[in-house]
Amino acid sequence: MASDALEELIESLKLLPGVGRKTAQRMAFALLEGERLAAQRLARGLQGACERITRCQRCRTYCEGELCAICRNPQRSAETLCVVESPADLHALEQATGYSGRYFVLHGRLSPLDGVGPAELGLPQLADLLAEFPVSEVVVATNPTVEGEATAHFVAEIANAGGAQVTRLAHGIPVGGELEYVDRQTLAHAFGGRLKL
Repeated sequence: MASDALEELIESLKLLPGVGRKTAQRMAFALLEGERLAAQRLARGLQGACERITRCQRCRTYCEGELCAICRNPQRSAETLCVVESPADLHALEQATGYSGRYFVLHGRLSPLDGVGPAELGLPQLADLLAEFPVSEVVVATNPTVEGEATAHFVAEIANAGGAQVTRLAHGIPVGGELEYVDRQTLAHAFGGRLKL
């Protein structure tokens, strides 16, 4: 029988996405069996992050001050605003693209069944932001899921009302993909959005 402290550690690790009981148990034992200093460092890192990290007042990504480094950077273009679902999406775009504009992070997507509406995504804040800092283009970079598409349409309405041109990330066949292995919906979407060469 596990001790109360061990059980609490396992239950805490289960809160991580994609971590079930067995994985949480393995993680707990690894932390306890290994170098205890590493486990203590992890605990200090989590504690420090919880105490210091908040949301940027302008774009809503994670930061340690009122504004994040991107919003404070005068080198970033104020002409474009990219709307993403999560800070992880922002990070992925920063790593993979040469995008030099600003961002707005929704922290989710519209899902009425889960109680996630426009207010929970900060969409009123997005409308206020576009009124205060007009942009020429809003790039909608939500995921191509049913909820992501609904969110994209809602964001597009707000951007259009703010006078911005709205663009959407292209979706379709991945680089290196083979047509015979691509699912029907992706293939249909890619075919419908084909470009002139």
